[in-house]
Formats: sequence, structure tokens, C-alpha cells
Amino acid sequence: MKPLSTLHTLRTDSPLGPITLAASATGLCGLWFDDQKHGPTEDQRQPWRPDKDHPVLQSAAVHLQAFWAGQALPWSGPLDLSVGTAFQQSVWRALLRIPAGESQSYGELARQLDKPLAVRAVGAAVGRNPVSILVPCHRVLGAGGQLTGYAGGLLRKQALLKLEGHPIGQLTPALFSE
Repeated sequence: MKPLSTLHTLRTDSPLGPITLAASATGLCGLWFDDQKHGPTEDQRQPWRPDKDHPVLQSAAVHLQAFWAGQALPWSGPLDLSVGTAFQQSVWRALLRIPAGESQSYGELARQLDKPLAVRAVGAAVGRNPVSILVPCHRVLGAGGQLTGYAGGLLRKQALLKLEGHPIGQLTPALFSE
């Protein structure tokens, strides 16, 4: 993760654990579960400012509440994905085109980006997505449609898919109950 400047942050609860939201002057640039892989370190968080009145953070928190209530609408607020490389940003923007309740494989995503041999690089970029849930990396599955990799943990990935009505989310018990 590239260094992040001073950001505005908001902590919010979710059915899947506490979440930190972060916004830059450009838009929403972070959404991490507390124990998520590839999240910001404590040192990176030091200059960040809690700001419960920040309009982008308030909008994201309201959007998440609607999401938890089963209203999986695409995020329409401003995004700042500048922490990633140009390739990572292209992958993250492609994730925004996967509708709720649907999924793509890492290979399909690589082909969509005209990088059919870059499946592993696509997977790495998906795993480093700084705005989980709203940039829906949980909608990417393995080649055979199996549940694979999620920086927030596979149980959370399954719970998010279940909430969106994806069939794989229904296969085994998940954290999110109806």
C-alpha cells in the first residue's frame, strides 16, 4: 500500500465486525475490517483525523447501513483509488462493474482487462482493494466458482455473497444471519 496522507476517518459497526472508513480530499479511499489483511498499519493511521461529520464518510456509513439491510446498491459517491498502481486501479474499477448477486472469476476479470495471462496479478490486486464491500472484491470467485481468497476472511466473503443473494453464499452457514 502506498503511503496515505492525512485522512478523515470514521469508525462504524457492522454485522461482520467493526469497520474503519477513510476519506481523502478526493473521495472515499478506505473501508477496512479491523483484522483485514493488507489494511493500514498503526503507523499509517497516526496522522489520520476522526471526523464523524465528514460528508463522504457519513454517506458511506448510510450506504453500508442500507447494504446490511439487503439493499446492495452500487456506491455512487466519490472514490479515491490513488493508493494503487495504474494496474491495481484498473482492476478495482472493473470490480465496480460486477452487479450484486453475480460473480466473476479471476480469469474472467483478467480477460475483461485484456490481460488474460495476468490472472495472478489480478488476484493480487483484488486482494489489495482498499475499499472492500463498496468496491466489491467479494464478488470474485475461483475458476470453478469456488470461494477463494478475501482479505477480510472467507467467512465474511461468504456472508457478503449470501446477503446479496448469490448461490455460493447459501452453501454453508455464514456469519451474517437473516
